[in-house]
Amino acid sequence: MLLLALDTATPAVTVALREADGAGGRTLAASHQVDARRHGELLLPAVDRVLAEADRPLSEVDALVVGVGPGPYTGLRVGLATAAAFGAALNLPVHGVCTLDGLAYASGLREPFVVATDARRKEVYWARYADARTRVGDPAVDRPGDLPADVAALPAAGAGARLYPESFPDVRKDLPAEQSAEALAQLAAERLAAGAELLPPRPLYLRRPDAEVPANYKVVTPQ
Repeated sequence: MLLLALDTATPAVTVALREADGAGGRTLAASHQVDARRHGELLLPAVDRVLAEADRPLSEVDALVVGVGPGPYTGLRVGLATAAAFGAALNLPVHGVCTLDGLAYASGLREPFVVATDARRKEVYWARYADARTRVGDPAVDRPGDLPADVAALPAAGAGARLYPESFPDVRKDLPAEQSAEALAQLAAERLAAGAELLPPRPLYLRRPDAEVPANYKVVTPQ
């Protein structure tokens, strides 16, 4: 099975093409760029580049994997809308995976830890894990200083933890800071091979978008 994975829920615009054989397989090509303001500009060229490097046409892809967040409103929607468009055009299944799960999987840890990404507004998206494959509870968004003490004391991975070392005293700089579509694709392949049901490709926002209609907005109606 040929999986095309992508994620734009963090500042990373990441794409990977994976040839999955049950829980095994190999990554054929990958692209990884970090730019929080250019998701829409970078994603499709990255997909083209990955397919060209792997020498595989888009028509050979069997399924898509997309990070569903949590993440900021605009960037997250770029990846989800692109995956949905490919899925509709090619009549392919589109599988969602929590972005934090991808980062956790890439850590390879076998002990309890926490993953945190930058949620802006001086907040982090975070989740607790028993190991690299097992999330404990749902993702959440909080100010770093408001995290439960037992969570903050855990080894921490992710760019959000690195931004607030005073709140994550055991931040692990040897672990990945940004999302990787390679890890996302490998995790999805493992779960599919095990018969697990993946998430629907819908955004996991956790809070309202930054852009809102002004409270005193005056509607002008035609005469």
